Amino acid sequence: MPTVAVKLYSVFFKLLLKRRLQTWIQSPDAAAAGGSNSFGVSCRPEEAVAAANPTFSSLDGVATKDIHIDPLTSLSIRIFLPESVLLSNPSAAAGAIGDSDHHHRHPPPRPPRGVRSASDPEDNGIAEGPRRSRFNNVPRRSSYGGNGVVPTSSSPELRRRSYDGSGLQLDGTYRGYLPSMDEHANGATANHRAGRRLPVMLQFHGGAFVSGSNDSVANDFFCRRIAKLCDMIVIAVGYRLAPESKYPAAFDDGFKVLNWVAKQANLAECSKSMGNVRGSGGGGTETRKLDLNRHVVDAFGASMVEPWLASHGDPSRCVLLGVSSGGNIADFVARKAVEAGQLLAPVKVVAQVLMYPFFIGSVSTHSEIKLANSYFFDKSMCTLAWKLFLPKEEFSLDHPAANPLVPGRGPPLKRMPPTLTVVAEHDWMRDRAIAYSEELRKVNVDAPVLDYKDAVHEFATLDMLLKTPLAQACVEDIAIWIKKYISIRGHEFSY
Repeated sequence: MPTVAVKLYSVFFKLLLKRRLQTWIQSPDAAAAGGSNSFGVSCRPEEAVAAANPTFSSLDGVATKDIHIDPLTSLSIRIFLPESVLLSNPSAAAGAIGDSDHHHRHPPPRPPRGVRSASDPEDNGIAEGPRRSRFNNVPRRSSYGGNGVVPTSSSPELRRRSYDGSGLQLDGTYRGYLPSMDEHANGATANHRAGRRLPVMLQFHGGAFVSGSNDSVANDFFCRRIAKLCDMIVIAVGYRLAPESKYPAAFDDGFKVLNWVAKQANLAECSKSMGNVRGSGGGGTETRKLDLNRHVVDAFGASMVEPWLASHGDPSRCVLLGVSSGGNIADFVARKAVEAGQLLAPVKVVAQVLMYPFFIGSVSTHSEIKLANSYFFDKSMCTLAWKLFLPKEEFSLDHPAANPLVPGRGPPLKRMPPTLTVVAEHDWMRDRAIAYSEELRKVNVDAPVLDYKDAVHEFATLDMLLKTPLAQACVEDIAIWIKKYISIRGHEFSY
């Protein structure tokens, strides 16, 4: 059973969230805003956020960067880049998760001794050796195939490193990591080694569609842990929240980010082609035409290239991960990616992870009856959240966004990517998630279920529970499964 502290925290959590939901439903302004506010909001004022740090100076060696990718909406992303990208030898990366400083010539600066960063390895469980043995006896099963607030330093020098979330110091100088602009165009140079290309993960946070953010302290901690253990670039999506932006705003935002990743890959390839043109000889009219085309690309394309993704991202190995309500978004994005097919090239979704997805339906399952008043998110409160998220004329618990088992949802399930589902013993949504996984397995889709004993909804992502052994064990299990689908030939992951 959950501890007394978890039970007490759950009571206060539900009281605050339910009061907020009822206030929004009873407020006519919220209903009006849902139909007219296209810009929306992606973070609540009361949300504790973690500042971005585009250097590898944090103790876990993960750099972060915030980008507002859509000027017409509040849609934004946070990129998590592990320092393993600096290693030129992929086979050495697996053993360099906690010791990568030994492999490159100029180790990144570390915070002063005694200062804890927002991603201390002691907190996120990435430490090597005997310390990891404490997770070996965590009660968990796979039957189907303190406080999470991170301490920050009060040192003005350390705070200045993440000024404005972009690495700009007070004098306007960028101090963050910036790969060579010729690296992705011409490969390694005499003075710069080519970095590694890592798979890309799109992560969608939870919060019942009405709360949470991609840069919250809890989500930042979770994404750092995922980026480190899975050894991949994580893009946390800050989608628009309800009731200011109702369905399908959040779902469209998720697919828009996937299209943005594809666009970035194509722009980087275009920039690479222009780099090859610069290196070729020739003259006359043909050369002038090439120069003209190059300038057009430089003016409208190269300046838009995101350097971290251009130099280190491999969109052909893309994974989707959704937490709670983010799981519904991830499943929607996976379906849209299947329908788009080659239109998303070179992006290819190779797998998705649904962590305790926010599924519901009009016909109650056994767990929805037995655990209706479960911890943190009970059924009545989630129904209120769906009323705020879905337009009034479309509200139904069997809406395609809410119930994955309704007939007529396209595309055919047999075309869906491999899907890992994580469920908790004390979560009323568990049965419908398991049923969806069973439907996928019926059409030969790899769709295992990880069922965790004595766990509650959001046991691996909620701020209070992030540092528990069970949360760390869950991320390790996810990393093991994901690596089956993101390993490149010649460097396959072995158990």
